[in-house]
Amino acid sequence: MARPAGPGREALLRAGLHVAQERGLTGMSVNAVVEAAGMSKGNFYQHFTDRRDFLRSIHRLYHDEMEERLIAVVGHLPPGRERLIQGIIAHLDLCLETRATRALLVQARTDADLFDEMRSRNDHIATLVVDDLAAVGWDPPEPVARMMVTMVGDVSLEELFDDRRRDDLRDALLRLLLREATH
Repeated sequence: MARPAGPGREALLRAGLHVAQERGLTGMSVNAVVEAAGMSKGNFYQHFTDRRDFLRSIHRLYHDEMEERLIAVVGHLPPGRERLIQGIIAHLDLCLETRATRALLVQARTDADLFDEMRSRNDHIATLVVDDLAAVGWDPPEPVARMMVTMVGDVSLEELFDDRRRDDLRDALLRLLLREATH
């Protein structure tokens, strides 16, 4: 049985983020992770039952850390327009600067081992923005929240592929969500 915590587990997860950044998820083998962590395969299997368990854990770590950073930016704001705008912008900025974003957003969409994890995370994020969308007039806000998660993810991917901010896409996304016509 895999152990849930400890410095060895953390070192393996951090090494996994590095491998994901360098090689993507398809290049993330147990051997590559333990080599990057300077550990043995035995250490890996003390903390994770298999590669799938590891991938799910690394996906959770990445998204939990992203959520913590976003809450630090918008957690003090009341639900509504400003929190929605700042949250989306902060999320997109974090995706551009955070290690392994490309692997954990692009490749996770097609990795069967991560499909359920990714869907669960997207559902969670959608629930976090429902009050903001209701405050800007969406009724019902839930379907728009689900669509928003997908749209923000797609803008993030465009920015990652272009290796830069795409203010045109960010502005269009915000205008759509805030129901503002172009001038």
